Amino acid sequence: MSETPALPPTPPVPLSALLAREDLALRQIAGPSGPGIVLHGAHTSEMSDPYPYLLGGELLLTAGVHIPRAAGSGTYFDDYVSRIVAAGGAALGFGLAPVHDTVPRALVEACEAYGLPLLEVPPRTTFSGVARAVWQLIARARLTELRRVTEAQQSLAAAAARPDPVPSVLRQLAHGVGGWAVLYGPDGARLAAAGRSPADEVRGALAELARVVRRPAGPSPSSPSSPSSPSSPSSPSSPSSPSPSPAPTSATDAVAGCHLSAYALGAGQGFALGIAAEHRDPADHTIAAVAAVLLSLLTGEHHSRAGAARSSALVRLLLGAEPEAVAPLLGTGSLRVVHARPDAQVPDPVAASALGAALGSPLVDLAGDVVRVLLPADREPAPQPGWTLGVSAPAGPPQWPAADTQAARALARARATRTALVRHGGRPALADLLPGGEAAAHARAVLGPVAGNTALTDTLRTWLSLHGSWDRTAVALSVHRNTVRQRISRCAALLDTDMDDPDVRMELWFALRQL
Repeated sequence: MSETPALPPTPPVPLSALLAREDLALRQIAGPSGPGIVLHGAHTSEMSDPYPYLLGGELLLTAGVHIPRAAGSGTYFDDYVSRIVAAGGAALGFGLAPVHDTVPRALVEACEAYGLPLLEVPPRTTFSGVARAVWQLIARARLTELRRVTEAQQSLAAAAARPDPVPSVLRQLAHGVGGWAVLYGPDGARLAAAGRSPADEVRGALAELARVVRRPAGPSPSSPSSPSSPSSPSSPSSPSSPSPSPAPTSATDAVAGCHLSAYALGAGQGFALGIAAEHRDPADHTIAAVAAVLLSLLTGEHHSRAGAARSSALVRLLLGAEPEAVAPLLGTGSLRVVHARPDAQVPDPVAASALGAALGSPLVDLAGDVVRVLLPADREPAPQPGWTLGVSAPAGPPQWPAADTQAARALARARATRTALVRHGGRPALADLLPGGEAAAHARAVLGPVAGNTALTDTLRTWLSLHGSWDRTAVALSVHRNTVRQRISRCAALLDTDMDDPDVRMELWFALRQL
Protein backbone atom coordinates (compact mmCIF):
# COMPACT_ATOMS: atom_id res chain seq x y z
CA MET A 1 0.00 0.00 0.00
CA SER A 2 1.36 3.42 -0.92
CA GLU A 3 1.93 6.29 1.47
CA THR A 4 -1.04 8.41 2.48
CA PRO A 5 -1.21 11.37 0.08
CA ALA A 6 -0.91 14.95 1.26
CA LEU A 7 -4.24 16.64 1.90
CA PRO A 8 -5.43 19.48 -0.35
CA PRO A 9 -4.78 23.02 0.93
CA THR A 10 -8.40 23.60 1.96
CA PRO A 11 -9.61 24.07 5.54
CA PRO A 12 -11.10 20.85 6.93
CA VAL A 13 -14.80 20.70 7.76
CA PRO A 14 -16.26 18.08 10.11
CA LEU A 15 -18.28 15.32 8.53
CA SER A 16 -20.79 15.87 11.31
CA ALA A 17 -21.47 19.40 9.96
CA LEU A 18 -22.49 17.91 6.62
CA LEU A 19 -24.66 15.27 8.33
CA ALA A 20 -26.35 18.05 10.28
CA ARG A 21 -27.74 19.58 7.10
CA GLU A 22 -31.43 18.63 7.28
CA ASP A 23 -32.03 19.57 3.65
CA LEU A 24 -29.66 16.81 2.53
CA ALA A 25 -31.02 14.05 4.81
CA LEU A 26 -27.74 12.15 4.73
CA ARG A 27 -27.37 9.17 7.05
CA GLN A 28 -24.16 7.49 8.18
CA ILE A 29 -24.56 3.71 8.12
CA ALA A 30 -20.98 2.46 8.61
CA GLY A 31 -17.49 3.48 9.65
CA PRO A 32 -16.17 5.71 12.43
CA SER A 33 -17.73 9.01 13.41
CA GLY A 34 -16.79 11.95 15.59
CA PRO A 35 -15.07 15.35 15.32
CA GLY A 36 -11.88 13.77 13.97
CA ILE A 37 -13.54 12.82 10.67
CA VAL A 38 -13.13 15.82 8.37
CA LEU A 39 -13.61 16.59 4.68
CA HIS A 40 -11.42 18.60 2.32
CA GLY A 41 -13.67 18.37 -0.73
CA ALA A 42 -16.17 16.29 -2.68
CA HIS A 43 -15.79 14.23 -5.86
CA THR A 44 -18.18 12.12 -7.94
CA SER A 45 -16.89 9.04 -9.75
CA GLU A 46 -18.31 5.80 -11.12
CA MET A 47 -14.88 4.28 -11.75
CA SER A 48 -14.27 0.83 -10.29
CA ASP A 49 -10.85 2.09 -9.17
CA PRO A 50 -11.12 5.76 -8.13
CA TYR A 51 -7.58 5.88 -6.70
CA PRO A 52 -5.97 7.81 -9.62
CA TYR A 53 -8.62 10.54 -9.41
CA LEU A 54 -8.51 11.35 -5.69
CA LEU A 55 -6.31 13.97 -4.00
CA GLY A 56 -7.09 12.86 -0.46
CA GLY A 57 -9.62 14.08 2.09
CA GLU A 58 -12.63 13.89 -0.29
CA LEU A 59 -16.15 12.67 0.16
CA LEU A 60 -16.42 10.28 -2.81
CA LEU A 61 -19.95 10.10 -4.23
CA THR A 62 -21.13 7.13 -6.30
CA ALA A 63 -24.43 5.61 -7.43
CA GLY A 64 -22.87 2.14 -7.83
CA VAL A 65 -23.00 2.11 -11.65
CA HIS A 66 -19.60 0.42 -11.66
CA ILE A 67 -20.65 -2.50 -9.42
CA PRO A 68 -20.90 -5.81 -11.32
CA ARG A 69 -23.85 -8.16 -10.76
CA ALA A 70 -21.79 -10.80 -8.93
CA ALA A 71 -19.89 -8.32 -6.75
CA GLY A 72 -21.43 -9.56 -3.49
CA SER A 73 -19.88 -13.02 -3.73
CA GLY A 74 -16.28 -11.95 -4.37
CA THR A 75 -13.68 -9.45 -3.15
CA TYR A 76 -14.89 -6.54 -5.29
CA PHE A 77 -16.08 -4.34 -2.43
CA ASP A 78 -12.98 -5.02 -0.32
CA ASP A 79 -10.76 -4.05 -3.24
CA TYR A 80 -12.88 -0.97 -4.00
CA VAL A 81 -12.91 0.36 -0.42
CA SER A 82 -9.23 -0.42 0.16
CA ARG A 83 -8.28 1.67 -2.87
CA ILE A 84 -10.34 4.60 -1.58
CA VAL A 85 -8.62 4.36 1.80
CA ALA A 86 -5.20 4.09 0.13
CA ALA A 87 -5.92 7.27 -1.84
CA GLY A 88 -6.74 9.10 1.39
CA GLY A 89 -10.49 9.34 0.81
CA ALA A 90 -12.30 10.68 3.86
CA ALA A 91 -15.75 9.14 3.34
CA LEU A 92 -17.96 7.43 0.78
CA GLY A 93 -21.45 8.58 -0.16
CA PHE A 94 -23.70 5.99 -1.85
CA GLY A 95 -26.71 7.29 -3.73
CA LEU A 96 -29.96 5.32 -3.78
CA ALA A 97 -31.79 5.01 -7.10
CA PRO A 98 -31.82 4.66 -9.99
CA VAL A 99 -29.31 1.76 -9.91
CA HIS A 100 -29.63 0.43 -6.36
CA ASP A 101 -32.59 0.62 -4.02
CA THR A 102 -30.43 -0.11 -0.98
CA VAL A 103 -26.77 0.10 -0.11
CA PRO A 104 -25.14 -3.30 -0.80
CA ARG A 105 -24.55 -5.19 2.42
CA ALA A 106 -21.06 -6.22 1.31
CA LEU A 107 -20.14 -2.53 0.83
CA VAL A 108 -21.33 -1.72 4.35
CA GLU A 109 -19.19 -4.53 5.76
CA ALA A 110 -16.13 -3.48 3.75
CA CYS A 111 -16.41 0.14 4.94
CA GLU A 112 -16.78 -1.06 8.51
CA ALA A 113 -13.71 -3.28 8.15
CA TYR A 114 -11.51 -0.59 6.60
CA GLY A 115 -12.75 2.23 8.84
CA LEU A 116 -14.21 4.31 6.01
CA PRO A 117 -17.34 6.36 6.89
CA LEU A 118 -20.23 5.37 4.60
CA LEU A 119 -23.16 7.74 3.99
CA GLU A 120 -26.51 6.87 2.51
CA VAL A 121 -27.67 9.53 0.05
CA PRO A 122 -31.50 9.50 -0.38
CA PRO A 123 -33.03 9.61 -3.89
CA ARG A 124 -34.23 13.21 -3.50
CA THR A 125 -30.72 14.50 -2.73
CA THR A 126 -28.53 15.16 -5.75
CA PHE A 127 -24.78 14.65 -5.75
CA SER A 128 -24.33 18.22 -6.95
CA GLY A 129 -26.31 19.40 -3.92
CA VAL A 130 -24.06 17.41 -1.59
CA ALA A 131 -20.92 18.73 -3.29
CA ARG A 132 -22.21 22.29 -3.10
CA ALA A 133 -22.93 21.88 0.60
CA VAL A 134 -19.37 20.62 1.18
CA TRP A 135 -17.85 23.59 -0.66
CA GLN A 136 -20.13 25.99 1.21
CA LEU A 137 -18.87 24.58 4.50
CA ILE A 138 -15.27 24.87 3.28
CA ALA A 139 -15.83 28.49 2.19
CA ARG A 140 -17.33 29.28 5.58
CA ALA A 141 -14.40 27.62 7.32
CA ARG A 142 -11.96 29.59 5.16
CA LEU A 143 -13.69 32.86 6.06
CA THR A 144 -13.59 31.95 9.74
CA GLU A 145 -9.92 31.05 9.44
CA LEU A 146 -9.05 34.34 7.70
CA ARG A 147 -10.99 36.34 10.27
CA ARG A 148 -9.22 34.53 13.09
CA VAL A 149 -5.78 35.13 11.54
CA THR A 150 -6.53 38.81 10.94
CA GLU A 151 -7.72 39.36 14.50
CA ALA A 152 -4.70 37.50 15.87
CA GLN A 153 -2.32 39.60 13.76
CA GLN A 154 -3.88 42.80 15.04
CA SER A 155 -3.72 41.58 18.64
CA LEU A 156 -0.09 40.50 18.29
CA ALA A 157 0.88 43.85 16.75
CA ALA A 158 -0.84 45.69 19.61
CA ALA A 159 0.93 43.46 22.13
CA ALA A 160 4.31 44.23 20.51
CA ALA A 161 3.67 47.95 21.10
CA ARG A 162 3.12 47.52 24.85
CA PRO A 163 5.78 48.51 27.42
CA ASP A 164 6.50 44.78 28.02
CA PRO A 165 6.39 43.63 24.39
CA VAL A 166 7.95 40.14 24.63
CA PRO A 167 5.74 38.82 27.48
CA SER A 168 2.72 40.51 25.89
CA VAL A 169 3.31 38.83 22.51
CA LEU A 170 3.76 35.44 24.20
CA ARG A 171 0.53 35.89 26.17
CA GLN A 172 -1.39 36.86 23.06
CA LEU A 173 0.10 33.96 21.10
CA ALA A 174 -0.76 31.44 23.83
CA HIS A 175 -4.32 32.74 23.86
CA GLY A 176 -4.55 32.67 20.06
CA VAL A 177 -3.46 29.04 19.67
CA GLY A 178 -4.98 27.81 22.91
CA GLY A 179 -1.71 26.47 24.32
CA TRP A 180 1.66 27.31 25.85
CA ALA A 181 4.18 29.71 24.25
CA VAL A 182 7.79 29.99 25.39
CA LEU A 183 10.87 31.99 24.34
CA TYR A 184 14.26 30.26 24.54
CA GLY A 185 17.55 32.14 24.66
CA PRO A 186 20.71 31.33 22.69
CA ASP A 187 21.88 29.06 25.50
CA GLY A 188 18.58 27.17 25.58
CA ALA A 189 17.39 28.82 28.78
CA ARG A 190 13.68 29.62 29.04
CA LEU A 191 13.46 33.43 29.07
CA ALA A 192 9.69 33.93 29.18
CA ALA A 193 6.54 31.84 28.85
CA ALA A 194 2.77 32.29 28.79
CA GLY A 195 -0.29 30.05 28.91
CA ARG A 196 -0.98 26.86 30.83
CA SER A 197 2.27 24.96 31.30
CA PRO A 198 2.11 21.36 29.98
CA ALA A 199 3.55 18.24 31.57
CA ASP A 200 7.29 17.84 32.14
CA GLU A 201 7.53 15.37 29.25
CA VAL A 202 6.04 17.90 26.85
CA ARG A 203 8.20 20.76 28.12
CA GLY A 204 11.35 18.67 27.71
CA ALA A 205 10.41 17.60 24.19
CA LEU A 206 9.66 21.20 23.23
CA ALA A 207 13.03 22.38 24.57
CA GLU A 208 14.74 19.68 22.50
CA LEU A 209 12.75 20.72 19.42
CA ALA A 210 13.87 24.32 19.96
CA ARG A 211 17.46 23.08 20.11
CA VAL A 212 16.96 21.61 16.63
CA VAL A 213 16.10 24.97 15.06
CA ARG A 214 18.81 26.76 17.05
CA ARG A 215 21.71 24.45 16.16
CA PRO A 216 24.38 25.88 13.82
CA ALA A 217 24.86 24.69 10.25
CA GLY A 218 26.73 21.42 9.80
CA PRO A 219 26.78 18.24 11.88
CA SER A 220 26.26 18.62 15.59
CA PRO A 221 29.11 17.02 17.50
CA SER A 222 27.96 14.36 19.94
CA SER A 223 24.45 15.74 20.15
CA PRO A 224 22.20 13.68 22.40
CA SER A 225 19.48 11.59 20.88
CA SER A 226 16.01 13.01 21.00
CA PRO A 227 13.07 10.97 22.28
CA SER A 228 10.91 12.49 19.58
CA SER A 229 11.18 12.65 15.81
CA PRO A 230 10.59 16.25 14.72
CA SER A 231 9.98 17.03 11.12
CA SER A 232 10.49 20.20 9.13
CA PRO A 233 9.77 21.33 5.58
CA SER A 234 13.38 22.35 5.23
CA SER A 235 15.02 19.37 6.96
CA PRO A 236 13.42 15.96 7.17
CA SER A 237 16.19 14.49 9.32
CA SER A 238 15.77 13.94 13.03
CA PRO A 239 17.79 15.94 15.57
CA SER A 240 19.93 12.93 16.41
CA SER A 241 20.98 12.44 12.76
CA PRO A 242 24.05 14.52 11.93
CA SER A 243 23.47 16.46 8.75
CA PRO A 244 25.62 18.90 6.82
CA SER A 245 22.57 20.96 5.91
CA PRO A 246 21.70 24.20 7.76
CA ALA A 247 19.36 24.05 10.70
CA PRO A 248 15.65 24.24 9.79
CA THR A 249 13.85 27.47 10.53
CA SER A 250 10.91 25.56 12.01
CA ALA A 251 10.14 22.04 13.23
CA THR A 252 7.09 20.14 14.49
CA ASP A 253 6.46 17.07 16.62
CA ALA A 254 3.76 15.44 18.73
CA VAL A 255 4.28 14.14 22.26
CA ALA A 256 1.70 12.79 24.71
CA GLY A 257 -1.19 13.97 22.55
CA CYS A 258 0.23 17.50 22.36
CA HIS A 259 1.32 19.21 19.15
CA LEU A 260 4.71 20.92 19.36
CA SER A 261 6.19 23.62 17.10
CA ALA A 262 9.48 25.50 17.24
CA TYR A 263 10.60 28.52 15.21
CA ALA A 264 14.07 30.03 14.88
CA LEU A 265 14.07 33.79 15.52
CA GLY A 266 16.19 36.28 13.61
CA ALA A 267 19.26 35.53 11.55
CA GLY A 268 21.65 33.49 13.64
CA GLN A 269 20.87 35.19 16.96
CA GLY A 270 20.06 31.86 18.64
CA PHE A 271 16.61 32.68 20.00
CA ALA A 272 13.74 30.24 19.44
CA LEU A 273 9.98 30.27 19.91
CA GLY A 274 8.27 27.13 21.15
CA ILE A 275 4.53 26.33 21.14
CA ALA A 276 2.66 23.41 22.68
CA ALA A 277 -1.06 23.03 21.99
CA GLU A 278 -3.66 20.27 21.91
CA HIS A 279 -4.74 21.20 18.39
CA ARG A 280 -2.92 22.54 15.36
CA ASP A 281 -4.27 23.79 12.04
CA PRO A 282 -2.97 26.03 9.22
CA ALA A 283 -4.29 29.14 10.96
CA ASP A 284 -2.25 28.29 14.07
CA HIS A 285 0.88 28.04 11.94
CA THR A 286 0.18 31.44 10.35
CA ILE A 287 -0.42 33.06 13.74
CA ALA A 288 2.76 31.53 15.14
CA ALA A 289 4.75 32.74 12.14
CA VAL A 290 3.55 36.32 12.72
CA ALA A 291 4.54 36.08 16.39
CA ALA A 292 7.95 34.71 15.38
CA VAL A 293 8.57 37.71 13.11
CA LEU A 294 7.60 40.17 15.85
CA LEU A 295 9.76 38.40 18.44
CA SER A 296 12.66 38.38 15.96
CA LEU A 297 12.40 42.17 15.73
CA LEU A 298 12.07 42.54 19.49
CA THR A 299 15.02 40.31 20.36
CA GLY A 300 17.39 40.56 17.41
CA GLU A 301 18.18 44.27 17.44
CA HIS A 302 18.55 44.67 21.20
CA HIS A 303 20.78 41.64 21.61
CA SER A 304 22.92 41.95 18.50
CA ARG A 305 26.44 43.28 18.78
CA ALA A 306 25.70 46.32 16.60
CA GLY A 307 22.53 47.09 18.53
CA ALA A 308 24.39 46.89 21.85
CA ALA A 309 27.06 49.25 20.54
CA ARG A 310 24.45 51.80 19.45
CA SER A 311 22.77 51.55 22.85
CA SER A 312 26.12 52.16 24.53
CA ALA A 313 26.71 55.19 22.34
CA LEU A 314 23.33 56.65 23.31
CA VAL A 315 23.89 56.04 27.01
CA ARG A 316 27.31 57.67 26.91
CA LEU A 317 25.99 60.72 25.08
CA LEU A 318 23.21 61.10 27.65
CA LEU A 319 25.77 60.87 30.43
CA GLY A 320 27.86 63.68 28.96
CA ALA A 321 30.36 62.00 26.62
CA GLU A 322 31.55 63.96 23.59
CA PRO A 323 30.57 62.83 20.08
CA GLU A 324 34.22 62.04 19.30
CA ALA A 325 34.27 59.55 22.18
CA VAL A 326 31.23 57.57 21.03
CA ALA A 327 31.89 57.67 17.27
CA PRO A 328 33.91 54.40 17.30
CA LEU A 329 30.90 52.57 18.77
CA LEU A 330 28.94 53.47 15.65
CA GLY A 331 31.55 51.82 13.46
CA THR A 332 32.54 55.00 11.66
CA GLY A 333 34.22 58.30 12.32
CA SER A 334 32.43 60.28 9.63
CA LEU A 335 28.74 60.34 8.78
CA ARG A 336 26.29 61.76 6.32
CA VAL A 337 23.00 63.12 7.60
CA VAL A 338 19.89 62.53 5.50
CA HIS A 339 16.65 64.46 6.01
CA ALA A 340 13.60 62.97 4.30
CA ARG A 341 9.91 63.67 3.96
CA PRO A 342 7.32 61.41 2.31
CA ASP A 343 5.50 62.81 -0.69
CA ALA A 344 2.03 61.64 0.33
CA GLN A 345 1.51 61.68 4.09
CA VAL A 346 3.08 62.35 7.47
CA PRO A 347 5.64 59.61 8.20
CA ASP A 348 5.01 57.01 10.91
CA PRO A 349 7.53 54.80 12.75
CA VAL A 350 6.99 51.91 10.34
CA ALA A 351 7.66 54.10 7.29
CA ALA A 352 10.70 55.63 8.99
CA SER A 353 12.16 52.19 9.75
CA ALA A 354 11.47 51.07 6.19
CA LEU A 355 13.34 54.12 4.86
CA GLY A 356 16.30 53.38 7.13
CA ALA A 357 16.36 49.79 5.90
CA ALA A 358 16.25 50.96 2.27
CA LEU A 359 19.19 53.31 2.90
CA GLY A 360 21.03 50.61 4.84
CA SER A 361 21.12 52.18 8.29
CA PRO A 362 19.34 51.46 11.59
CA LEU A 363 20.14 54.95 12.90
CA VAL A 364 16.77 56.54 12.26
CA ASP A 365 15.00 59.42 14.00
CA LEU A 366 11.38 60.40 13.40
CA ALA A 367 10.94 64.04 14.36
CA GLY A 368 7.55 65.44 13.38
CA ASP A 369 7.15 65.30 9.63
CA VAL A 370 10.87 64.74 8.94
CA VAL A 371 12.84 61.49 9.16
CA ARG A 372 16.56 61.79 9.87
CA VAL A 373 18.94 58.97 8.98
CA LEU A 374 22.66 58.70 9.72
CA LEU A 375 24.77 56.95 7.08
CA PRO A 376 28.47 56.09 6.90
CA ALA A 377 30.35 58.79 5.02
CA ASP A 378 31.35 56.41 2.22
CA ARG A 379 27.75 55.50 1.41
CA GLU A 380 26.02 57.55 -1.27
CA PRO A 381 22.25 57.48 -0.74
CA ALA A 382 20.07 56.99 -3.80
CA PRO A 383 16.64 58.55 -4.42
CA GLN A 384 13.83 56.61 -2.75
CA PRO A 385 10.40 56.25 -4.37
CA GLY A 386 7.80 58.30 -2.53
CA TRP A 387 10.35 60.34 -0.57
CA THR A 388 12.15 63.67 -0.95
CA LEU A 389 15.69 63.63 0.45
CA GLY A 390 18.30 66.17 1.49
CA VAL A 391 21.83 64.88 2.09
CA SER A 392 24.67 66.55 3.95
CA ALA A 393 28.35 66.46 3.14
CA PRO A 394 30.49 63.90 5.04
CA ALA A 395 31.24 65.18 8.52
CA GLY A 396 33.30 64.09 11.50
CA PRO A 397 31.89 64.11 15.06
CA PRO A 398 32.56 67.82 15.73
CA GLN A 399 30.69 68.78 12.56
CA TRP A 400 27.65 66.50 13.03
CA PRO A 401 25.34 69.36 14.13
CA ALA A 402 26.44 71.39 11.09
CA ALA A 403 25.79 68.37 8.85
CA ASP A 404 22.29 68.15 10.30
CA THR A 405 21.70 71.76 9.28
CA GLN A 406 23.10 71.07 5.81
CA ALA A 407 20.70 68.16 5.33
CA ALA A 408 17.75 70.28 6.46
CA ARG A 409 18.62 73.02 3.97
CA ALA A 410 19.15 70.46 1.20
CA LEU A 411 15.73 68.98 1.92
CA ALA A 412 14.10 72.42 1.79
CA ARG A 413 15.69 73.06 -1.57
CA ALA A 414 14.69 69.60 -2.84
CA ARG A 415 11.06 70.19 -1.89
CA ALA A 416 11.04 73.69 -3.37
CA THR A 417 12.50 72.50 -6.67
CA ARG A 418 10.49 69.24 -6.63
CA THR A 419 13.68 67.20 -6.85
CA ALA A 420 13.84 63.69 -5.40
CA LEU A 421 17.27 64.20 -3.81
CA VAL A 422 19.52 67.21 -3.27
CA ARG A 423 23.06 66.97 -1.88
CA HIS A 424 24.83 69.73 0.00
CA GLY A 425 27.54 71.20 -2.21
CA GLY A 426 31.12 70.38 -1.30
CA ARG A 427 32.99 73.06 -3.27
CA PRO A 428 35.17 75.66 -1.43
CA ALA A 429 33.03 78.55 -0.25
CA LEU A 430 33.66 82.25 0.41
CA ALA A 431 33.52 81.54 4.12
CA ASP A 432 36.65 79.42 3.78
CA LEU A 433 38.64 82.63 3.06
CA LEU A 434 37.93 84.06 6.52
CA PRO A 435 38.65 82.70 9.99
CA GLY A 436 35.55 81.24 11.58
CA GLY A 437 35.49 83.75 14.40
CA GLU A 438 35.63 86.78 12.11
CA ALA A 439 32.97 85.38 9.82
CA ALA A 440 30.64 84.72 12.77
CA ALA A 441 31.21 88.23 14.18
CA HIS A 442 30.41 89.73 10.77
CA ALA A 443 27.22 87.65 10.56
CA ARG A 444 26.08 88.84 13.99
CA ALA A 445 26.69 92.43 13.03
CA VAL A 446 24.79 92.17 9.73
CA LEU A 447 21.88 90.11 11.01
CA GLY A 448 21.63 91.45 14.53
CA PRO A 449 18.07 92.87 14.26
CA VAL A 450 16.63 89.54 12.99
CA ALA A 451 19.07 86.97 14.42
CA GLY A 452 16.80 86.12 17.35
CA ASN A 453 13.73 85.47 15.19
CA THR A 454 13.93 81.93 13.76
CA ALA A 455 10.92 82.39 11.50
CA LEU A 456 12.47 85.45 9.85
CA THR A 457 15.96 83.95 9.43
CA ASP A 458 14.62 80.64 8.06
CA THR A 459 12.36 82.46 5.62
CA LEU A 460 15.15 84.79 4.50
CA ARG A 461 17.57 81.87 4.04
CA THR A 462 15.07 79.82 2.01
CA TRP A 463 13.96 82.83 -0.06
CA LEU A 464 17.56 83.69 -0.96
CA SER A 465 18.41 80.06 -1.78
CA LEU A 466 15.47 79.98 -4.20
CA HIS A 467 16.45 83.22 -5.94
CA GLY A 468 13.64 85.29 -4.46
CA SER A 469 10.79 82.99 -5.59
CA TRP A 470 7.73 83.62 -3.42
CA ASP A 471 5.87 80.51 -4.51
CA ARG A 472 8.72 78.03 -4.13
CA THR A 473 9.66 79.52 -0.77
CA ALA A 474 6.06 79.10 0.40
CA VAL A 475 6.12 75.45 -0.69
CA ALA A 476 9.44 74.79 1.04
CA LEU A 477 8.26 76.32 4.31
CA SER A 478 4.65 75.06 4.10
CA VAL A 479 3.26 78.57 4.51
CA HIS A 480 1.18 80.90 2.37
CA ARG A 481 3.03 83.03 -0.20
CA ASN A 482 1.65 86.19 1.47
CA THR A 483 3.32 85.09 4.69
CA VAL A 484 6.63 84.88 2.84
CA ARG A 485 6.13 88.41 1.45
CA GLN A 486 5.31 89.77 4.91
CA ARG A 487 8.37 88.16 6.50
CA ILE A 488 10.77 89.36 3.78
CA SER A 489 9.32 92.87 4.05
CA ARG A 490 9.81 92.70 7.81
CA CYS A 491 13.46 91.64 7.31
CA ALA A 492 14.05 94.51 4.89
CA ALA A 493 12.62 96.98 7.37
CA LEU A 494 14.58 95.67 10.38
CA LEU A 495 17.83 95.44 8.42
CA ASP A 496 17.19 98.77 6.68
CA THR A 497 18.31 97.40 3.33
CA ASP A 498 17.13 96.85 -0.23
CA MET A 499 16.37 93.19 -0.90
CA ASP A 500 16.44 93.74 -4.66
CA ASP A 501 20.14 94.68 -4.58
CA PRO A 502 22.23 91.59 -5.57
CA ASP A 503 25.17 92.78 -3.43
CA VAL A 504 22.87 92.94 -0.41
CA ARG A 505 21.55 89.46 -1.13
CA MET A 506 25.09 88.08 -1.41
CA GLU A 507 26.14 89.63 1.89
CA LEU A 508 23.01 88.39 3.65
CA TRP A 509 23.51 84.89 2.26
CA PHE A 510 27.12 84.85 3.48
CA ALA A 511 26.02 85.98 6.94
CA LEU A 512 23.18 83.45 7.16
CA ARG A 513 25.56 80.60 6.44
CA GLN A 514 27.52 81.49 9.58
CA LEU A 515 24.53 81.27 11.94
